[in-house]
Amino acid sequence: MSDILVLVHTGVAIAVIILLIMVARIGPVISLLAGSIYLGLAAGLGFQGTTEALATGFGDIMASVGLIIAMGVLLGSLLAEMGTLQSIVDKLLRMFAPRKLPLASSVTLTTFFPVIYGDVLLVLMAPLVRSLAPRMGKGGMAKMSTALAIGINVGLVFVVPGAAAIAIAGLLDVSLGLMFVSGILVAIPTAVLTILFYGWLVNRGLWNPEKDEMAVEGTKVGVAAGPDSNGTTPAGTGTASDTGPEHEQLSNHYPPLRISLLPIIIALVLVSFGVIAKVAGFETGFVSFIGNPVIAIFAALVSAYLLAWGYLSKDRADAAISNGFRESGIVLIITGVGGSLAAVIGQTGLEDILGNYFSAGILAPLFLAWLIAVILEIALGSATVAIITAGGILAPVLGSIDVPTVLVALAAASGALFGIHLNSNFFWIFQPLLGLSTQGTLKTLTLPMSIASVISLGLIMAVSLLF
Repeated sequence: MSDILVLVHTGVAIAVIILLIMVARIGPVISLLAGSIYLGLAAGLGFQGTTEALATGFGDIMASVGLIIAMGVLLGSLLAEMGTLQSIVDKLLRMFAPRKLPLASSVTLTTFFPVIYGDVLLVLMAPLVRSLAPRMGKGGMAKMSTALAIGINVGLVFVVPGAAAIAIAGLLDVSLGLMFVSGILVAIPTAVLTILFYGWLVNRGLWNPEKDEMAVEGTKVGVAAGPDSNGTTPAGTGTASDTGPEHEQLSNHYPPLRISLLPIIIALVLVSFGVIAKVAGFETGFVSFIGNPVIAIFAALVSAYLLAWGYLSKDRADAAISNGFRESGIVLIITGVGGSLAAVIGQTGLEDILGNYFSAGILAPLFLAWLIAVILEIALGSATVAIITAGGILAPVLGSIDVPTVLVALAAASGALFGIHLNSNFFWIFQPLLGLSTQGTLKTLTLPMSIASVISLGLIMAVSLLF
């Protein structure tokens, strides 16, 4: 099949998925599978090749993030039951005015948390975002969800030790120290400017809660009043799983915030230590084991369960786990089907096709690097894959480009932010965890990440004028 036809069929498949979800109001699982099957058959994979790609893609993504997602959701449910999230909400509200929370959150995540695997950070932070949003008034969910998306993804592509930042630095032979400093200098203003501009859009009517938000099943956080400074909860309050006077009496035994935060701290420390050890070159088998996100989240989950059991009761700890199972099911299914779509796209040979089209470099070098990553991100649905592929395309021609290599790396990273949409696994994890409709997710993830991509490209182009 010709390269043009593969490009056309890929575009048609993505359009079919969007139309089924947005116009026909068909669920994302059916829509994603329909688009994947169409692309596989139309691109010449055949019946067997298409079904194999669907199954392989589902299995591969489950092997990669399935346990992390499931255990992360269970951990969030336990923390909600212990009042942890409400305590954090109260402290953040005392530290920052509500209107400053999105900016403070996004800059903090961008700067300090790229070391944490993106899906892990999303799972850990989503319940907190759902708690904070109602306190912010009009457009609170839009602003806080966008702050989370910006914080995770901008850090991932620009700031070492974000996986994508490390990948592009390695492929283009940029020192990690230089990538870290230059990435920070681009990432922070990108996050700030994007949040400010997006807030302006929300204040002028971009967000429609009735169409953009959906109810989240399971434990509801952010509804009732949280624990006071002593770690207790006033009578008659707690999480949405309250069941009556007996529950109210037990709520007085919530653990102090410094104790209930231990599971999250355990996860962050273990994963951070593992990544730092790998970058620094002193990784061992044991360090790799304890720094693996699956082991780190499991350790956090066990510690949270024991805390809930000790401070509340075994019945309440088990009830929180049951709520978590209900929430994690839909997240896992949609994520797996998203992996199926990505696998089918990968089997079409799209990466090689794009490489042949753009390796000649007829456009300005930085814009070329950005454009390659944009197209790959839109087509493949993974910022890390888009950056790695773009790096593979760009590396052979760097010798003929009279631009500092670090700027080319930053431009490719910038392009990988653009257009995160329905073929992205992150999209389908983001949506149910934050209780958004597909339209709402496009507004809080696809739109702001595209804005961030354009803003960061402008910053990089401006810096290039100095060389």
